[in-house]
Amino acid sequence: MAANAARHSLDDSCPGKYVSSTGLDYLGYQVVPARWHAGTVTSKTTVKTLLILGASGDLTGRLLLPGLAGLVASGRAPGLRLVGAGSDPWPPEQWQQRVQGAFAAAEDAADAEGSAALAALAAATEYHQLDVTADGPLAELLAKLEGPVAIYFALPPHISQKACEVLSRDQLPAGTRLVMEKPFGSGTESAHELNKTLAALVPEDHIHRVDHFLGKATVLNILGLRFANRFLEPVWNRDHIEKVEVIFDEDLALEGRARYYDTAGALRDMIQSHLLHIMAFLAIDAPATIEERDLRDAVATVLRASTVKAPYTASTRRARYTAGTLGERTVPDYAAEEGVDPSRNTETLAEVRVDIDNWRWKGVPFILRSGKAMGRKRKEAVITFRPVPHLPQGFSGVDSPNQLRIGFGPDVLQLDVDVNGPGDIFTLDRASLVAELNAPGMLPYGEVLEGILNGDPLLSVRGDTAEDCWRIIEPVLRAWESGDVPLDEYDAGSAGPASWPTGVVD
Repeated sequence: MAANAARHSLDDSCPGKYVSSTGLDYLGYQVVPARWHAGTVTSKTTVKTLLILGASGDLTGRLLLPGLAGLVASGRAPGLRLVGAGSDPWPPEQWQQRVQGAFAAAEDAADAEGSAALAALAAATEYHQLDVTADGPLAELLAKLEGPVAIYFALPPHISQKACEVLSRDQLPAGTRLVMEKPFGSGTESAHELNKTLAALVPEDHIHRVDHFLGKATVLNILGLRFANRFLEPVWNRDHIEKVEVIFDEDLALEGRARYYDTAGALRDMIQSHLLHIMAFLAIDAPATIEERDLRDAVATVLRASTVKAPYTASTRRARYTAGTLGERTVPDYAAEEGVDPSRNTETLAEVRVDIDNWRWKGVPFILRSGKAMGRKRKEAVITFRPVPHLPQGFSGVDSPNQLRIGFGPDVLQLDVDVNGPGDIFTLDRASLVAELNAPGMLPYGEVLEGILNGDPLLSVRGDTAEDCWRIIEPVLRAWESGDVPLDEYDAGSAGPASWPTGVVD
């Protein structure tokens, strides 16, 4: 009893709630008394107002509003009100133009009812100029909005942290949901502090840490493939799989995003924020259900077992693009791009080997790779199986291992197998069995917003998991910042540095 008292103290702001300075107690993992658990849904109340902070920014115009438009046009957000807020002094007409422009594609494809819903939402929307980090203005705006409200922080992590710090629980409308863009924090410590700040405002299941890669269609395609096919699960382990690769190579360069990207780089922007979660879904053991508690517990278990092992010169690689050609477009050297500070040595291509130290995956390399200005656009997971232990003498031809490819956008499944012929039936040829997987009915951000508006945290990143992703990557970041791993170069439009003995197999 004395030991328990030493670890816990009463939180005066929330009578009956104990907090701890150790572990993940602030996320709801208290032993006694437990008010809620990080995996327990306390409310499914539908959101009435979507408040976007950072409404004048690139993310809102390019991704959020088009995603919202598809959701509204399909009739899945009835009665929703949209409010924008930002630091730019936009007149109402400028915000209206942004909203209508972002809604245009969805409106063209919508039926009469969907088109009317979009027009009504656009006509009633409003924009407020305010400093979200100042004490007072954000709370005053929230007091005027119909709740429940979803506050979407389309802001840099440090600004989101400051905005939350000036709020208190009693200033939030009942049922408020806090929506945080990734990267969640800038490291383990900042993610931990942000988690504590958010937990003081709303329950964990009212916090949505967005990963738009985790659209329902993509995740359920992976889970269905893994657990609904008897022939796959028995070989989904270290005895039969040689390596797993998760690749996100873009055929886009910086595209005017230097302000954000030059302080992030490929490792933070893509691998820490997205690819670790895709890896986890490929690696989890079968959960009892696909409800959010079971599924997110399974993901957390995999990530807790994951590390990038030293020496980092062997387990990681980084590079930056130089001048080259993407299609018919000439791309300048990254270091010469407007807004880039060359002294930061920001990588535009990152590759790491993650080891999952558990019974199923011990010794199997998980290669996570993401790059910009690549000659070929690739969004896929590649599972390479071990060679057969014995091929009867007399066969010739293909001797490379079988591979299973899972494409993300478009979602395509491809299984490469060896078959006889044609021609000489003793010669093996590689054949590919291809199937299109169920495509999402909406844009990725539409799927994200639907979960937020309906109070479903299934595909949101849980607080403990967000910290674990930083824990996995931070030692690599420190090694790179100290110059322990060289920064290689590759021509824009190429496949990467010619010197890399890359683990990615074409």
